[in-house]
Amino acid sequence: MKLTCYQVDPSASEMVPGSPDRDWMDRFADRHPYRCLPLVVANTSGWTLNSPVSFTASWNGGPRVEDIRLDPDDGTPPDMLKRWAVSHFSGGVLTFHTGWLFRTEPGWDLWTGGPPNQIKDGIQPLVGVVETYWLPFPFTMNWRFTRPGMVSFKKGEPFCFIFPIPHQTLDDVQPIIKSIEDDQDLKRQYTAWGDSRSNFITRLHDNDAEAVKHGWQRDYFRGRTPEGHVAPDDHINRRRLKSPRKAEKGE
Repeated sequence: MKLTCYQVDPSASEMVPGSPDRDWMDRFADRHPYRCLPLVVANTSGWTLNSPVSFTASWNGGPRVEDIRLDPDDGTPPDMLKRWAVSHFSGGVLTFHTGWLFRTEPGWDLWTGGPPNQIKDGIQPLVGVVETYWLPFPFTMNWRFTRPGMVSFKKGEPFCFIFPIPHQTLDDVQPIIKSIEDDQDLKRQYTAWGDSRSNFITRLHDNDAEAVKHGWQRDYFRGRTPEGHVAPDDHINRRRLKSPRKAEKGE
């Protein structure tokens, strides 16, 4: 599927594949949050839009548009800041323009929100699902202050994260509740996982040399179960998203 990215501003925000790295994950001993494969894959399952400007936003807690103040940082020209970040919706909501109009193919929407697992104190990214397969105008990216105060965004910092999702398929999903007892093969695998996990943690707490050497169980990362069953061929432990490129003639 193609995601067509039309520049509506000649200097549209930089768009790059999502990075697995997070500052808070780096600060852990041995960077052990990176051992959580679902978390790392989520970090890279889309594209980030990076801020073209550096600025500080301040909110006094009031409901008006004027209650958010924006001040340029690091030499950002004030006129340039107004082009990219504004107080538009009131109620403590900070709005970014992206400089892009995205079009997905029929049957696909675009999920828009903040970078996954990237924590910013004092402000929360809002999430939207946009029908980009037909919409002829761009969306804005919005963040809402969680309390009065100040937050800063630096030039090059991700402020938006996008990825395509099916437009209609979710409506066809039917959740079915069953007991684990209804699938004895799955129950056996689940029990084997529980036993393996408990045994490994016990050995780790007892400073067992082999457990300490490994540090963590890698079954999911390697795509296998504790019983040795191999995951399907399409199991991934790393995303390899494509960088945006210029359209070729005729595209």
